[in-house]
Amino acid sequence: MSLNDTPVGERLNIAFFGCRNAGKSSLVNAITNQDLSVVSDIKGTTTDPVKKSMELLPLGPVIIIDTPGFDDEGDLGEKRIEKTKKILNSCNIAILVTEADRNLNKKEEELILLFKEKNIPYIIAKNKVDKVDKVDNIPQNEDNIVYVSAIEKFGIEELKNTIGKLSNKTKQNEVKFVGDLIKKNDLVVLVTPIDSAAPKGRMIMPQQLAIRDIIDSNAIAVVTKETQLVETLKSLKREPAIVITDSQVFEKVNKIVPQNIKLTSFSILMARYKGFLDQALDGVKAINNLKNGNNILISEGCTHHRQCDDIGSVKLPKWLKEYTKKELNFEWSSGNGFPENLSKFDLIIHCGGCMLNSNEVIYRMENAKKQNVPFTNYGISIAHMKGILERSINPIIYSN
Repeated sequence: MSLNDTPVGERLNIAFFGCRNAGKSSLVNAITNQDLSVVSDIKGTTTDPVKKSMELLPLGPVIIIDTPGFDDEGDLGEKRIEKTKKILNSCNIAILVTEADRNLNKKEEELILLFKEKNIPYIIAKNKVDKVDKVDNIPQNEDNIVYVSAIEKFGIEELKNTIGKLSNKTKQNEVKFVGDLIKKNDLVVLVTPIDSAAPKGRMIMPQQLAIRDIIDSNAIAVVTKETQLVETLKSLKREPAIVITDSQVFEKVNKIVPQNIKLTSFSILMARYKGFLDQALDGVKAINNLKNGNNILISEGCTHHRQCDDIGSVKLPKWLKEYTKKELNFEWSSGNGFPENLSKFDLIIHCGGCMLNSNEVIYRMENAKKQNVPFTNYGISIAHMKGILERSINPIIYSN
């Protein structure tokens, strides 16, 4: 997988914030060396967040986000500010753009408080130094303050280098998908049914992540469909160190794989990878306490055409009703449509979040926690209902 093919969930999100006419869009264009954002002297030119997936050296694959002015006015302005605040939920690094010839105003100070509240590393980019009377009047760059001119391209490389230093402080690249659970030359069997929701010729993202991590760990990946698993295991000259399966065929695979071989699922590994495994394991207990009329939110991070056997809209509701023997109400969300107010729900079952970055998934989890709504994910729910949760989490819990 090339850097240009890196999925959005694995890219560093770098967002530019500030008031109208601070030069956010001009600075974005200067850093990306592209006309990514429309630039104008008219306040409020950027009315919606503008996102661009790209490779930004020396950082690698990133998403650059230009946001509307945080001091926008009127009813529409308030809605734009709310959209800007939502960007903070997935932001890895924030750039506050302000003018070089003045102190921060109240709106900018409010943004910094939001950065700190959400533990987002940030840089203050003092723009428009070309309008400062003398070069001697431009202060030296500090740890998180960089003086730039988007128009004259002054300080752009310094700003990139500062972003690079902050990127090393993020958790984006610290966690392995499966590499810490295996050793060099281990055999890892991946059970990968052909997912009807995946585009033709492609594997779903957790499968790609697993293969890449196994290769990087100098282990050996053996990929098979569930219909060929028996023959695959027979053909191996030694036992695999672990079998990783798609959750939809968990029950079938559990019967095939001998008990002495470790077994888990892509979805459970994804919950760990995204940082919400503990809460998902705690949240799944709520399934046993569901009552008639309870409301369940089934949420996906991506948007795709629903298939007739779709796991979120068809299989999970069916399995939940069969397991609980209750009449349950279901609602669904996808993409960025995750609701802020979760008070009506008795349980949230989220996908693995492969198309969301960790910050966004953690935000959703924390939002549910604040509103006392149990939060779990697809794979853990399925393993729980099929009676194989303990086996499927043992490879992770006892990995050390």
